[in-house]
Amino acid sequence: MRSKKYLQIFFTILLCFVAVGARGQQSVLADNNTDEHIFHSDEVEYLEDPQGKLTIAQADNPAFSTQYQVAKNYYPKNYNLKSVYWYRVKLDIENDNNGIFEFFDQTIENITAYLPDGHGNFTVIRSGAGYKFTERLYQHKNFEFPINSRLKGQRTYYFRVQSSKGANIIIVYRTIERFIQYALTEYLTFGLFYGMIIIFSFHNLLMFIAIRRRRYLFYVLYILSVGLYEMSVDGIAFQYIWPNYPAYNEFAFGFPLFAMSIFALVFTRELLHVKAKAPRLDLVIKVMLGLRTGFFIFCLFNTALFNYKILELIPLTVAFFTGIYIWKNGFRPARFFVLGYSFLFTGFIVKILSVYGYTRFLPGVFGHYSLVFGFVLEMVFLSFAIGDQVRILKKKKDEAQRKIMEQMTVNAKLKDALNEELEIQVTKRTKEVVLKSTALALKSQEVFEKSALIEAQNQELQHKNELLEKQAEEISRMNVLLEKDNISLKSNIETVNTARTMLTELSFEEFSVKYPDQESCLKFLAELKWQKGYQCTKCGNDHYAVDDVNHSRRCSKCRYKESPMFNTIFENNKIPLNKAFYMVYLIYFSKGVISSPKLSEKLQIRQSTCWAYSDRVKRVMNERKKELKTNNKSGWSSLILK
Repeated sequence: MRSKKYLQIFFTILLCFVAVGARGQQSVLADNNTDEHIFHSDEVEYLEDPQGKLTIAQADNPAFSTQYQVAKNYYPKNYNLKSVYWYRVKLDIENDNNGIFEFFDQTIENITAYLPDGHGNFTVIRSGAGYKFTERLYQHKNFEFPINSRLKGQRTYYFRVQSSKGANIIIVYRTIERFIQYALTEYLTFGLFYGMIIIFSFHNLLMFIAIRRRRYLFYVLYILSVGLYEMSVDGIAFQYIWPNYPAYNEFAFGFPLFAMSIFALVFTRELLHVKAKAPRLDLVIKVMLGLRTGFFIFCLFNTALFNYKILELIPLTVAFFTGIYIWKNGFRPARFFVLGYSFLFTGFIVKILSVYGYTRFLPGVFGHYSLVFGFVLEMVFLSFAIGDQVRILKKKKDEAQRKIMEQMTVNAKLKDALNEELEIQVTKRTKEVVLKSTALALKSQEVFEKSALIEAQNQELQHKNELLEKQAEEISRMNVLLEKDNISLKSNIETVNTARTMLTELSFEEFSVKYPDQESCLKFLAELKWQKGYQCTKCGNDHYAVDDVNHSRRCSKCRYKESPMFNTIFENNKIPLNKAFYMVYLIYFSKGVISSPKLSEKLQIRQSTCWAYSDRVKRVMNERKKELKTNNKSGWSSLILK
């Protein structure tokens, strides 16, 4: 009796648990006012089947009812990827509208729907990313299962789900009318989105062809990668590009996702001139490019790693931070870049929160398509960033052209003034020529008259020529003697002038008689420098060729050409050489007392240049005090050679 009593208590407690479990799941009412309903946590129960051997008869058996659990998250998930999950929902139909169940996650490989037929059995319909697209009941990117609207009242619907990657089990009830309206709107939105990508790509490709700026090409590749990624995750690519290759769906998104990260970072470097403006961030981007490429190669050997899409937050953050840093440092086009990435970053975060069911306060379309909205706004503002940079470059170009036009106007005015001056000078010169021509005509008449007189005198002079011829021989002999005396006299005068130049103070006009130009100065330096013979400073050879223009010496062996000013006090001289000579000359004869303002006044050279030369010469004079006292004959030229 006691054991029977305990058994009754046990069954009572078990029935209480069953009752509690039954109350745990809410039934959804589908009446004439319900055209759409998204099932959430307390409306969906799940049962984990680790072995994957449960049948619908077992899953529907009341003995298993206590094993079903209410979803832990707002949207149920397949927590263990190696298990099969059974999900059940309760729908109370009180309308005559045909309806469907729809699954949003396009990555689920296998969904088997068990729909009550009203006779105690179930209609079985299979779908999923593991089947060819043409095998779907509805040719739509999501998975749909029809509901028999003639079955009134509350029914329980089962879904067997098997997926090798984490999936959100978002189950939606819709009427057929609502589904058609929703699908048309959704595909129109997709058309606008991918149309924008094509238009942006084509426009920037034309810009790249026109001006050959690589940023346009990287931008085209980036937004094409964005478009292909969205097509892969939305199921559009499976529907229109590879409908007969369902196995490719498991990792197809990984390739455009990799390209999107790479081209986003490369475009960031190119657009923001990161290498020049932030070298350290440029190094970070290069390291990130290497790491992302390495991770992609690793994923090729284990395609399940492609599912860690959240890692894309890292390169996104690097690009975002780079834009903020460069914008803060004064690069104006970066403001649109930062704004675009702000929307993308926000869309990325909202998408993550939506996956975990934390965006219930937002309309479903914003949570589900937040990343798409982020991409659209990012594309728009990145285009603004590129256009803003082009606008700034155009503004600088226009400013440069304006300055060129102003300079051309000034040049034209100067040209006109010069032409007017030339015309005045030509007119004046013409008058002078006319006056001179008249004078010459008068002189010609006078010459003609005198020619007759000269003719008469010629005869008189002829007989004197004989006498002059005799005298010419004597004069020739005397000329030879005078020529010798002249040569001796010129040599003596040259010697006297040189000595006077070396030892007495002359004016610049007097000094210029001895050294009138650059060539005479170079000739003097060459004679002074190589008075004891030539020897190449490179190889020591003593044979050379002379340059008659600047009096330099070219080695016949190594072809090294040495200037007369090399290794002298005038090396690297920037002023006329005869003025440099005279400056050394004045400093020497003033014994270094003459000031740089005085030198500047005498030579019409800037005071700073005179001061530099004065300082150089005074240092040499201090170094050669003893030599200057014992060798007065050389005068100021003793300071020239180093």
